[in-house]
Amino acid sequence: MNMAAVIHEKGAPEVFRWEDWPVGEPGPGEVRLRHGAIGVNYVDTYHRRGMPHPWPVPPLPVVLGLEGMGVVEALGEGVDGLAPGDRVAYGAYSQSRVFPADRLVKLPDAIGDVQAADMMLNGLTAQ
Repeated sequence: MNMAAVIHEKGAPEVFRWEDWPVGEPGPGEVRLRHGAIGVNYVDTYHRRGMPHPWPVPPLPVVLGLEGMGVVEALGEGVDGLAPGDRVAYGAYSQSRVFPADRLVKLPDAIGDVQAADMMLNGLTAQ
């Protein structure tokens, strides 16, 4: 079972529901990740409220999140440069998810889980 903070309607933080959310198997060019830490980013509040933003608002129901770190559990066809067990950074409000492999950054051992979850969107934007 994979638990996630799911929204079924736009609105205030109270629209989040902690519920079972299917992860599935990765398709071509995707990986399945198990999260170690996630970040909360301001763009997530825009998506939750349905406000205009340059990044498209995902269709409902949805699990938000653009920042975090996870461990690769499974690879889809055509994924190169990653292997099960690799630590990577990106994001989501769930325990696990399938994600495009080309949007992941492989992490060196010197970067901790929480540091990795916090650095991607905010840190790279500041850079």
